[in-house]
Amino acid sequence: MEKINLLNFNHDDLLALLLAWGQPRYRATQIFQWIHQKGLDNINEMTNLSKDFRQLLQEKAEIRALDIALDKVSVDGTRKWLFRLADGNCIETVFIPEGERGTLCVSSQVGCAVNCTFCSTGKQGFSRDLTVAEIIGQVWLASRLLASPEKEKPITNVVMMGMGEPLLNFENVVKSLEIMLDDNAYGLSKRRVTLSTSGFVPQMLALKKRVPVALAVSLHAPNDELRNKIVPVNRKYPLSELMAVCRDYFANEPRRTVMMEYVMLAGVNDSEKHARELIKILKDVPAKINLIPFNSFPSAPYQCSSMEVIKAFQERLMAAGFITTIRRTRGDDVDGACGQLVGQVNKRTKNSGV
Repeated sequence: MEKINLLNFNHDDLLALLLAWGQPRYRATQIFQWIHQKGLDNINEMTNLSKDFRQLLQEKAEIRALDIALDKVSVDGTRKWLFRLADGNCIETVFIPEGERGTLCVSSQVGCAVNCTFCSTGKQGFSRDLTVAEIIGQVWLASRLLASPEKEKPITNVVMMGMGEPLLNFENVVKSLEIMLDDNAYGLSKRRVTLSTSGFVPQMLALKKRVPVALAVSLHAPNDELRNKIVPVNRKYPLSELMAVCRDYFANEPRRTVMMEYVMLAGVNDSEKHARELIKILKDVPAKINLIPFNSFPSAPYQCSSMEVIKAFQERLMAAGFITTIRRTRGDDVDGACGQLVGQVNKRTKNSGV
């Protein structure tokens, strides 16, 4: 019988499992702390559990981590991993250090079905959703790999901005987010965990009720005609519906805002007219705007806007009262665009006949 992977359980699910085994409630917290706070993968080292219970756990369960296929470090300190899953698929995880801040970018699916036209991952198609163990396992393994005497907690922020559309793997993503926020696990602040979505309105409303993480929206266009082409989900959930959700998303927490992500595509969405349209659709939305220089990939149909154009775009938005940042390109020497590294490995694998 295949053993249960304990990385698949949030606290409530682990509690239910242990109660079914006739164990006291506090065992769930003890095991959760060993796995996520201490990064342990050896059940026999959980010394505050009785010997008999440890033996029972070893017979029925395990802590099964991801395999490391590649580990690449950029000249700027960005670290990018390719993790291999049990079925042979691979996913990417990226750690971006910046001063006291350390941000981990986590994947939620193998590939992506949304097919945004500027995205390398989308061009590779969709394979499957990740399990909870495969999502939280990225945080668990990165925490171990980054651990050092100098920095007890190198990961201060998590962004669900890696491969896949998180809201299309809703339950597994939500349970993983709950583990990230759990004080007996990683204890991250709700403001330091961000989910990025291309705009699946019903799931956004469900997320709001389930877990209070920060929200980012892959906007990328200021009108429906253009967004239909760039972000195809807009045909199902147009900007009027998306902006209505964003307008009220943090209604009970007026100091919180939605982050609008806007990739800068030369001659496509970067004109003064586009800036005016963006200002108009966001006029009543508590939002900050993050302008993202396009990171090219093989066969990409776009080019990045010049920095002069990006800064002019930023100035127009800031003049209208929006906090607007330009994302600094990180890790481009280690295939910085999401999906690039997986794409290269898949291509090499096919060419080698494996």
